[in-house]
Amino acid sequence: MAFNDILPEVEWALLEGQWGKSLASSATEFPNVSAISIARDVVEGKFYDVLTSPVAKGLFVISDCVVVNDADLAENLLRDTLQPRLLNKDLSVTDETENELIRLALGATCLRAFVQINWTGPDFPLDPSALLGLSSSSNASGNSESEKTLDDTLNRFAIAELAYGGEPAYHLAKSAVFLRIAQILFSYPYRHCQSYPWWNLRATLIHQHLLDDPVPLPLTFYASLDPLESALKGKPDLLGRFLLERGLVHHLFAQDKIAAEYFVRAARATELKYELSGALGKRTKFQVSDLTQLVLLAESRKREDDESTTEAKDGQEAAPSVDTKLPETLALNDDTLLEQTEFTSSSAAPGTLKEDLSHLDPASQPALHPLDQCILLSLCLNVRNTSPKHGLTSEQMSPYVARVISHPKNWSVHTMALLLRSRLEASRTRTVERSTLQLQALIDQMPTSDSTVTERLLYFDAIAIPSKWELEHELGMRFLSIGVVRSAMEIFERLEMWEEVVQCWQSLERPDKGIAIVKDLLEGKKEESEAVVQRNKAVVERSGQRVKLDIAREAKLWCLLGDLEPQSAEEHYKRAWEVSKKTSGRATRSLGGYYFTQHAYAESIVYLRQAVEIHPLLARTWFLLGCACVREERWDEARDAFTRCVSLDEEDGESWNNLASVYLHMPAAKPAANGDSDEEDAAETQEPSSNIASVPFANKMLAFRALKQGLKFSYENWRMWSNYMIVTMDVGELSEACRALGRVIEMRSEKDGAGSVDIEVLERLVGAVTRSEFSASNGDSTKNVNPNEGQALARRVADLFNRTILPRVSTSARIFRAHAQLLVWQRRWSNALEAHLNAYRCSVASDQKVETDLARWQEAVVEVEELVEVMRNLGARIEAGDGQDGPGIGGGDKGEGEESEGEGELRPKRKRTSWQFQARSIVRTFMGRTKASFEEEPEWEKLSVLVEELRAAQ
Repeated sequence: MAFNDILPEVEWALLEGQWGKSLASSATEFPNVSAISIARDVVEGKFYDVLTSPVAKGLFVISDCVVVNDADLAENLLRDTLQPRLLNKDLSVTDETENELIRLALGATCLRAFVQINWTGPDFPLDPSALLGLSSSSNASGNSESEKTLDDTLNRFAIAELAYGGEPAYHLAKSAVFLRIAQILFSYPYRHCQSYPWWNLRATLIHQHLLDDPVPLPLTFYASLDPLESALKGKPDLLGRFLLERGLVHHLFAQDKIAAEYFVRAARATELKYELSGALGKRTKFQVSDLTQLVLLAESRKREDDESTTEAKDGQEAAPSVDTKLPETLALNDDTLLEQTEFTSSSAAPGTLKEDLSHLDPASQPALHPLDQCILLSLCLNVRNTSPKHGLTSEQMSPYVARVISHPKNWSVHTMALLLRSRLEASRTRTVERSTLQLQALIDQMPTSDSTVTERLLYFDAIAIPSKWELEHELGMRFLSIGVVRSAMEIFERLEMWEEVVQCWQSLERPDKGIAIVKDLLEGKKEESEAVVQRNKAVVERSGQRVKLDIAREAKLWCLLGDLEPQSAEEHYKRAWEVSKKTSGRATRSLGGYYFTQHAYAESIVYLRQAVEIHPLLARTWFLLGCACVREERWDEARDAFTRCVSLDEEDGESWNNLASVYLHMPAAKPAANGDSDEEDAAETQEPSSNIASVPFANKMLAFRALKQGLKFSYENWRMWSNYMIVTMDVGELSEACRALGRVIEMRSEKDGAGSVDIEVLERLVGAVTRSEFSASNGDSTKNVNPNEGQALARRVADLFNRTILPRVSTSARIFRAHAQLLVWQRRWSNALEAHLNAYRCSVASDQKVETDLARWQEAVVEVEELVEVMRNLGARIEAGDGQDGPGIGGGDKGEGEESEGEGELRPKRKRTSWQFQARSIVRTFMGRTKASFEEEPEWEKLSVLVEELRAAQ
């Protein structure tokens, strides 16, 4: 067997963290290959032994090529000295494949050491200065304090190099040199080791967690991962782990749909079966009757030679290995709620399962493989991301977490499950105490040695477990949310998270304190951590110079000061931009937002353009840029900006609406581009072009599609429905216009009454129906295929009247006349006449002012004459029995308003009265009301003649 034959198996063992029996057997054939022994030590967690081995020393030790002086330690030491050495230094081995595997294993070791120090604990016994073989020039006697100062200096330079995309790395991260070394080693030009992109993925994800905000990755990064998927075919657990880790990257960037796809694919790869269902059970101690409770049924596939898949028997939990001490699971100890749901049913609700899980007992499910537990926790994260913030989200997430907690198998996985449960319980009165105490317990366990390093790191990459400082920050925010401000401030001050410290002072109504802190930091009057104090003292004593903040952090502080001092905001933001050497995304976003609020839109566009170039994944910045371009009427740029918004966040209804508005302002349709200052006026919804008739039809269709997509996510936004209604009318989508008008009326009628009805749209809809040929047939026919014309549209318009408009609006004459026009087309003469009578009751003729106002009286006379003419035409048809005298197409059992009381009223369901009598009654009643004021007017004679004609016709 050649070494190249065993190489893939060694690589997979490094990634999986397990040295299988078959690999152990194969490795015995290569007793003299140091790469294999190093790889095995990495898998077994012997990181110190690996990094102090002769091979590692030959690669890492740089004391032979650099003289270190504490006073002027070169800031480019890592980049100009270490990086070329790691990439070009010849190792003691001559085989190229073995050389690559050693570099890959050493990079994995450095990455694991960094994670152990900053994430999982316990402390790591090797300092970066010792790894590099460096010693202080003033430390010939072995002064540990000087060595500590040297490590702090190296760490500071590494942190500065880890700043990326204008975002600073967390400055209190420890031993950042290890991460830099790992990044350098993973950038080596590998030809034989195919797993290096996966290790680069892990290093990149860790690096992103160090940054204040995630910074987008180049497309080449994702492309480099694609070949691995095909290489892992036939290895279900490795493929599942790979897909899961890829999903976690997209989860970090809030690309929820992509992340969800990867999580589901990971579950399919490992053949995990899972499904949410319901089963009878109890959640409180005093609950008498069983109610349906949400439960997650899940089952791992059978794995050979793997103790972690051993099923629990007789309802007992499968115990973890004897060497594992799991994090403490705090009890709830509530006087009402049970510790966990007690299921009384031995099966899920009938007919609710799609997977073959009906044999599982909700109260006694088998233990899951830890990798499957990781997948469930990731799916739980996706529920949080893709669901709104309400109670249903917690109810959906809880079964996922409970399923994992019920069978603890791994230290890190159980820690993550407890953390998720703590987050879920933070908003409930009965569980908030345990939530906070559990979070504190998880923080306290990190530095302990209650479990092995390999146990903690085994599934670390497959879960979204936060770093130590992120956990403490979360605890501080938890304290702040419940009003324990002083305790929160102590945590933030220890973590040197000054934005949060300022927030605490603002909560205490002392913003001046926050401003003073930021100014002291910028002026060097306020030292930060104890390590920084000691380092600066030592440097000042030897060189007389104070160590400055790295430029990314200094720029961030200037931006924070600009937020706190609005009167000097422009000056501070520009100072941040210059200090960062024009690399700070935060500074450009702040300047762009500042100029936008000052209505200086041209200047705002300049800085927002730079902001999206630095950080193109912030949808809010693209949105603000789009709004600024709209104000400047730069339609092409606005279109591109809003297109990027919806490509980053498909559920951004406002951006879809504004994109539609932009299309309606553009002179011609063009292909769309690939798709921190939050001011109220920037978020306003743009209205469609007022001159929509002159817009090219192609642009109107683009606007129609954009609004249709946006309404999926802004269903309750009546302005968007109104815009959609206008656009759909113009592009001929009359059925959609009918639906849009109905939604606007439903949302606005209670407040605006008849004003909620766009009467012009309504009349155009009725006109579109009545222009087509009427057919009394209600059956399926070719005439009903197109929903925007003929009988198909008639049904929708009739339903709009009967179900939406008339039950809510009864004071508009134009609405009743439009309804009457539809009823006439349907040949429902009685109902049409009733609609005209209702219109008359809402018209000028029924107004009290008609009795004293001559102009209104003259207008009312015309309405009376028109009503009589309508009654003459319709009454004759009713008496002749012409056409359809019933519900008709789209109608109900009776017309709207048939049972109302009023003058001259027709009652179709009762014995009909002659139309002549009713018409004469209406005219005489009107004349009687207005006789005293207008008997001498010329129009009075017309009314008298009309009464005589009606009497004669009876």
